[in-house]
Amino acid sequence: MARYQQIPTVRNIDSKQQLGKRRYINIKYPQIPLSAEDTYVYGEQGDRFDILAQQYYGDASLWWVISSANGNLSQDSYYLPLTQQIRIPANVGAIVAQYNSINGG
Repeated sequence: MARYQQIPTVRNIDSKQQLGKRRYINIKYPQIPLSAEDTYVYGEQGDRFDILAQQYYGDASLWWVISSANGNLSQDSYYLPLTQQIRIPANVGAIVAQYNSINGG
């Protein structure tokens, strides 16, 4: 699945230069609190947010949950830094519900 596939788009209707051009709507991500049930792993060769999301949640599109929970990591890559500890949040259902709530979903 493409990284931005789930992000809604709109067409501009108010600018003559940009009329009809599609753009992404800003998405807000929820704060993800620490939990005693969270899992911690160390980044290994080839680890990516989407692969870990598939492994732990059964859904690669939830890559953003792991990425958001590890805000100290560089957010410009799918790949995780080697040997750095990564938090995998446990209660993904509540996190997704909060995401949907703040984004009108």
